[in-house]
Amino acid sequence: MSTDPDLDDAEVIRRARHDPTVFALLFHRHARSLHRYVTRRLGDSVADDIVADTFTAAFRRLHRYDTGHPDARPWLYGIAANLIGKHRRAEARAYLALARTGADEVVESYADRVEARVTASAAQRQLAGALAVLRPKEREVLLMTAWADLSYEEVARALGIPIGAVRSRLHRARRKAREALNEVDPSEVGMELGRG
Repeated sequence: MSTDPDLDDAEVIRRARHDPTVFALLFHRHARSLHRYVTRRLGDSVADDIVADTFTAAFRRLHRYDTGHPDARPWLYGIAANLIGKHRRAEARAYLALARTGADEVVESYADRVEARVTASAAQRQLAGALAVLRPKEREVLLMTAWADLSYEEVARALGIPIGAVRSRLHRARRKAREALNEVDPSEVGMELGRG
């Protein structure tokens, strides 16, 4: 079987069902961005495990993937979101610590080695505090759109929820974030928290 890099994800998955070695192409396409996303959410210490577990679960579920969707990113982020859910309390504690101290251990770990160093600022501390007060479901939708650059439709597919739920959760998350930031739009104070 060919591992042509021009194949869309759905075709890679179709072929991987018969030739497991083709699955490596899916990993090479998406592992790095998924790792950055998980690192921003949970820190470098668990990101490797979450990404590995995500691709292991995806490989085991190849037969269940709907090949009508040419892009597997939402599917992979959905699997990762379920695994991240197990670590949400640690995530909230990390945002609270960042809000208190201004030291962003996530940004200073993996992202320093991959992207340019991003220093903590007062705006990042404020934003981290705003993220910490969000409900986990609201935070998940907000960060998938902001950090993973998924569309509303892709977030809905990733989380297995209606697009209306994505919109309402995102609306609530932005409103709560603005309130926590004293009515400043989160995008103006660096919604790219953790981006290099």
